[in-house]
Amino acid sequence: MNKELLLALEMIEKEKNISKAVLLEAIENSLLTACKNHFGKADNIKVNINPDTCDFAVYAEKEVVETVEDPLTQICVEEAKLKNPRYLPGDIVPIAVPSKEFGRIATQNAKNVILQKIREEERKVLYNDYYSKEKDIMTGIVQKNLGRNISINLGKLDAILNESEQVKGEVLRQNEHVKVYILEVKDTSKGPRVSVSRTHPDLVKRLFESEVAEVKDGTVEIKAIAREAGSRTKIAVWSNDINVDPVGACVGINGARVNAVVSELRGEKIDIINWDDNAAYLIENALSPAKVICVVADEEEREALVIVPDYQLSLAIGKEGQNARLAARLTGYKIDIKSETQAKEQGLFEELGIEYQEDMVDYHYQEDEDFQEEGEIQEVEDSLDEENYSEEGDLTGDAFAGEESAEDEDFTDEDFTDDDFTDKDFTDKDFTDEDSADTAKEEGYQEEEQLS
Repeated sequence: MNKELLLALEMIEKEKNISKAVLLEAIENSLLTACKNHFGKADNIKVNINPDTCDFAVYAEKEVVETVEDPLTQICVEEAKLKNPRYLPGDIVPIAVPSKEFGRIATQNAKNVILQKIREEERKVLYNDYYSKEKDIMTGIVQKNLGRNISINLGKLDAILNESEQVKGEVLRQNEHVKVYILEVKDTSKGPRVSVSRTHPDLVKRLFESEVAEVKDGTVEIKAIAREAGSRTKIAVWSNDINVDPVGACVGINGARVNAVVSELRGEKIDIINWDDNAAYLIENALSPAKVICVVADEEEREALVIVPDYQLSLAIGKEGQNARLAARLTGYKIDIKSETQAKEQGLFEELGIEYQEDMVDYHYQEDEDFQEEGEIQEVEDSLDEENYSEEGDLTGDAFAGEESAEDEDFTDEDFTDDDFTDKDFTDKDFTDEDSADTAKEEGYQEEEQLS
């Protein structure tokens, strides 16, 4: 038993995750290479290795002939019969080749063959390991800047975060832990080359899978994602279980689950909506938080017309058109957004067969004056001019006046109505009875005085 070789193979197998069979094959190839370098050719050389004991034997197969022309491949009958009297011309005789006879150069070449095979297998194992993680997320450590690119250590190798895959405005500091999406793994002569991303939409999907158990087990399915990295993301979710609310499952208790994802994305806003097979309902949900009057979707042309209240037009479009743009990416439809006024002027209500009411706009505007729609994005300037300030003051005054008038109405209706005043406290009947009782008492006093 070759204990030294056996222990060496087991150690390499554990450290580099290379199987013993591959290593034994490398040793076999190295011995064949050494024989070729020593004898000039190795066509008739055979190597036998016992995988259990790691004992090996090298021998040359020679043909028994009457007259030897090539001593490397042929042996005469007399020499063959010395080994075994049964050998006849034409038989094959195995002749042992001592490996100790190999020269220094042959031994060095054999060693290089083994090392080269180990390096190849190591790269192959590393490639297979990271290739299995392609299209998934990993946690890496920021190493250094390579020009405009960033090197991120993923454990056994360094990945490259290209400038195009970096979030605009995001600063990654050295030795900082960050989660990245594995875009591609390439096998090169220098080893696997891994490209990662921080802007890919599937990064958000994988983060939700790690945070939301219902998404990971398939109960809640993420149907579509539209993302503008660093700013806002919209995701459409669907539940395969009627008893599970997909949006609620992704949000979590007090927003714990979605906040964990937002924190990993450095404050990127996430809108979670319900997926619907009906394109009109899906587009309406995708435009949230804006309110929608009607949606007309053309599935063949992949176009949709959306009519929103006048006061919701800017919210539906979003800052620099972001909300409408993300909704279009999420649904796959080209969305044309019109206000009520525009739809009325262009006759879209009549064309679509929708009965339009004149007080529809007034109602929405009145509702907007009293209540600020939840989720509405307002751009507040740093300084307000005096005119706008006075308008805000007038609005506040009207609101207080409304509250005071409401209190006056409650005061009159509940506490001091005419009915309550007459029926409960000072009715004519009660007043008359009490007056009659006083009169009777006076008459009784007068009668007593006369009797006395």
